[in-house]
Amino acid sequence: MIVSVLQENLARSLNIIAKAVDSNPPLPVLANVLLETEDSRLKLSATNLELSVSVWIGAKVEQAGSITLPARTFSELVSSLSRERVDLCLDSSSHTVHLRCGVQSSNIRGIDADEFPPINHNENADLYLAGETLREMITQTAFAAAREQNRPILTGVYLQLEGKVMTLAAADGYRLAVRTADIEEDFSERQDMVIPARTMSEIARIIEDDHEVGISLPAQRNSVTVFLPNILISSQLLDGRFPDFASIIPRSHITSTVMYTSDLLQVCQRAEIFARDNANSANLHVKPAQNPGEPSEVLIAGKSAERGDSEGLLDATAEGEALDISFNIRYLIEVLRVIREERVVFQSNGPENPGVLRPENREDFTHVIMPMSK
Repeated sequence: MIVSVLQENLARSLNIIAKAVDSNPPLPVLANVLLETEDSRLKLSATNLELSVSVWIGAKVEQAGSITLPARTFSELVSSLSRERVDLCLDSSSHTVHLRCGVQSSNIRGIDADEFPPINHNENADLYLAGETLREMITQTAFAAAREQNRPILTGVYLQLEGKVMTLAAADGYRLAVRTADIEEDFSERQDMVIPARTMSEIARIIEDDHEVGISLPAQRNSVTVFLPNILISSQLLDGRFPDFASIIPRSHITSTVMYTSDLLQVCQRAEIFARDNANSANLHVKPAQNPGEPSEVLIAGKSAERGDSEGLLDATAEGEALDISFNIRYLIEVLRVIREERVVFQSNGPENPGVLRPENREDFTHVIMPMSK
């Protein structure tokens, strides 16, 4: 194999596939990146057997070939090079690649490409949507998935296609995030799957606003493939039935409050400094206006028995009954960080019931948070 590529393209590609490389793989070759020439392109692939990523970049190919190189070593080396042409020349007898960039030269020993497990991407996409839309949908849901493995199905993001609507949902038993979007394709028969949240977050990291993103349905294989320009990302699906999240979302409320997103976030962040010592529990007090024309008030309080407390008062528009409720303040912070709208609406049926947070004047994003006992 003799091939030349631009340093910035190679560095970017290695960064894209990095999360598909396992730090402690079951097989040594899985710590490597696979390099293969394809016509006038160089294909880079990595897999951890759950997530597989392939990237194609333009190249000058003088001699076809393939090799796997240690991903971390190769990435660190390429990142340190100047923005010039990188020449790669493989010595097949020793599985060593001689790398030259400007006056710099290095030799990297790899493993034969035949030892790399096959990567099977699905061939065709079943639906398409704007990259900006999918990235926002993932950003507004994946963070709510469970981190622990005691309920594996909750470590994923549920994807549902029904009619001309695509739904993403994630939950960890204490909170629920649901986001919907209109799509052009019409699925008369409902399709659903659960994709690992780590995979979804990685897809969101790679997507750019101007991308048109294709998604394949699992078909015979228990996997999904996401199609991006010169990039394919495939992931194994999670087995199991995702909880019926629609029944969790409250359909009525006795208190409704509208607040400025940035102000609420800042107050919550200050309260969280002290709430850490109390299992992140912070109080939210809503006091509707007593007389017409007066502002309503929202008080966020975080306390630590040893370090002190923080109370933040917000002007708000509130309707209904007064409310005194406790939440995991970190959950509030995480959802507020993914809301772009200027104001948010918070609704509740009382201190013993879950609260609902959504951007003002939007019905496509709903976040439900279970209260904490005082």
